[in-house]
Amino acid sequence: MTQTALMATLILAPFVGFLINGFRYRKHSANVAGGIATTMAAISFICSVLLILDLMALPTESRRIVVSFFDWIRVADLKVNMSFVVDPISSIMILVITGVGSLIHLFSIGYMHHDKGVAKYFAYLNLFLFNMLLLVLGDNLLVMFVGWEGVGLCSYLLIGFWFTDQEKAAAGMKAFITNRIGDAAFILGMFILFLTFGTLNFHEINSLVPSSPEFSWLAPITLGTLFLFIGATGKSAQIPLYVWLPDAMAGPTPVSALIHAATMVTAGVYMIVRLNPLFLMAPNTLAVVAIIGAATAVLAATIGMTQWDIKKILAYSTVSQLGYMFLACGVGAFGAAMFHLMTHAFFKALMFLGSGSVIHAMHEEQDVRKMGGLKKYLPITHLTFFFGWLAIIGVPPFAGFFSKDEILWMSFQSPHGHVGLWTMGALGAALTAFYMTRLMCLTFWGKSRVPKTVHPHESPLLMTIPLMVLALLSIVGGWIGIPHVIGEVLGHIPNIWEHWLEPVIVVPTMPHAEASLEWGLMGASVLLAVISAAVAYHFYVQAPEKPKALADKIKPIYELILNKYFVDEAYFGLIINPLVRASRNIWYYVDVNFIDKTTYVISDLVRGGGGLVRGLQNGNIQQYAMYISLGVVLTLSILLMR
Repeated sequence: MTQTALMATLILAPFVGFLINGFRYRKHSANVAGGIATTMAAISFICSVLLILDLMALPTESRRIVVSFFDWIRVADLKVNMSFVVDPISSIMILVITGVGSLIHLFSIGYMHHDKGVAKYFAYLNLFLFNMLLLVLGDNLLVMFVGWEGVGLCSYLLIGFWFTDQEKAAAGMKAFITNRIGDAAFILGMFILFLTFGTLNFHEINSLVPSSPEFSWLAPITLGTLFLFIGATGKSAQIPLYVWLPDAMAGPTPVSALIHAATMVTAGVYMIVRLNPLFLMAPNTLAVVAIIGAATAVLAATIGMTQWDIKKILAYSTVSQLGYMFLACGVGAFGAAMFHLMTHAFFKALMFLGSGSVIHAMHEEQDVRKMGGLKKYLPITHLTFFFGWLAIIGVPPFAGFFSKDEILWMSFQSPHGHVGLWTMGALGAALTAFYMTRLMCLTFWGKSRVPKTVHPHESPLLMTIPLMVLALLSIVGGWIGIPHVIGEVLGHIPNIWEHWLEPVIVVPTMPHAEASLEWGLMGASVLLAVISAAVAYHFYVQAPEKPKALADKIKPIYELILNKYFVDEAYFGLIINPLVRASRNIWYYVDVNFIDKTTYVISDLVRGGGGLVRGLQNGNIQQYAMYISLGVVLTLSILLMR
């Protein structure tokens, strides 16, 4: 197949699956609907692999495959093509989207087997893959924005999939509206960049970037990148627009794994990495990105420590890990951000699917206080979840260790970094180890608290095979990015990840640092994680009465964190409710009492005038003759008066 045919098949295969399942949306066979959707996702994965093999065959400096299908917009200076690009950055994304996506489709066949709307569910999943591929393959901001909006729509449809439940429908609406705020900022950023560079093409923008950075907050590049980052905070759930993601767990669990862990929520990170030369010329924006990322990582981790819903814990974990990715972008470590994006997709998709397996076994129960001791009932789910736990808390040699260590090192050593950012990152790592160990203890270890009416059982192979594949990736996925200090010790192992991204990632000039410093920081972060995990194990397995006693001692703080710092309540009290009241007042005084009444008065005048004129047209010939006579007399009088 030609590269054009491969690109078209890669993008359109999920769309064809959407159409097929969409037309048969009333059908109830999970095997047929899931088989169609999974096959289309797998076809896209195969096309991705073939395109990447073509990309690898090109010289390092020329690794860029562009396919343009047609001219989309030609208006004055605005020229936009429907073009798609596969390069070292987008190649990583399409492998994650189609590879992890195929596994999640396969898992869904077992998980959604008894749902009556299963064909519609798989249609939505395929539509999501189509839009996500548009987002990451588009070679300009406008094509990216089409995919950006498309995945937002699919997220809304899938979060509110069980829309007869009012709470789930409200969660979908909350996600949709929150993302619209960020999307408005994204559009403003596009406008500013077009006015500055005269193009929306990524390659052209990056090539036109000035050689010296802008230090003014009102400079066009700074403003443009700030607006784009605000858009990213919506899609990627960062402060202040992170509040929709925990509620998005109302959707089916495989949706949480695909959209709200592995793919869509990383779109903001991908967008910043795609424009990394531009963002490097806006150091003020980078500082904002780093601070927001670090703050989000710590804030979400603290909330995760107090949650009881297994999916909510993983949701706040996702928000926290996304914070690490933005921290990496903010300190100029764009390669590390992409690295953590990939490894996080492996272990977080694994843990969400693992939680789905647990929920399936527990007959839809999600409260970890009603679990415990599930290790003996769910051996495969437990083992795979165990590997995901080791990866996320950063234990070597699991995938999360290498990507998280790279972020922490760059936060400390990069010219855009700071010891304060490293401290926040290390604190977030310690908190992550605590609440993820707490999750393991409450779910799989310790004393069983399973109700006697529930009989847990291992999930079928359709659900456990994806878990095993993702567990393997959570172990070995980080080995392609082994840090130089470790690679030297192990026999000069090259950093394959760094070499792959070298042509498209601008690396800040790093000051010289001794290897001992990097080893020391690495050891400190691992030690913090191990200590935190040990404390959590002691609290929730060896001495389960201690957490409640501690919570009672610091009850005000515990209540504050348990209630998520009352951020939702603050938004409702300070923003949403005043806006609703203002809108109602405007509606009542402007729409009802001014516009409506004005139109009523005008219409009454017109109708009255019409009635008056209509009275003259009564069919009485003598009256018409009188009108004619009066007209003649009036006309003669005017003529004689002259």
